Amino acid sequence: MHGAKVDLHLEQLWSHNVVITTQRVDTVTTPMFLKTVQSKKLDPSLLITHRFALAQVMDTYDTFARAAATHALKVIISA
Repeated sequence: MHGAKVDLHLEQLWSHNVVITTQRVDTVTTPMFLKTVQSKKLDPSLLITHRFALAQVMDTYDTFARAAATHALKVIISA
């Protein structure tokens, strides 16, 4: 997601019953994500790394463009 190469050593994970699923949040996954939050299986506040006012919306694009450097995961934009 951040544009940097990562080596994933499956030979070290196969015997640990690790499941890796990848997909970006989209219209297909959003309902599942919301149900997970509503059932309290996931605390979304743990994913929020940045907060911006609506007037700073252009700063959010800069932050995500440099996500590896800014450690951006999710942002909150408030009116």
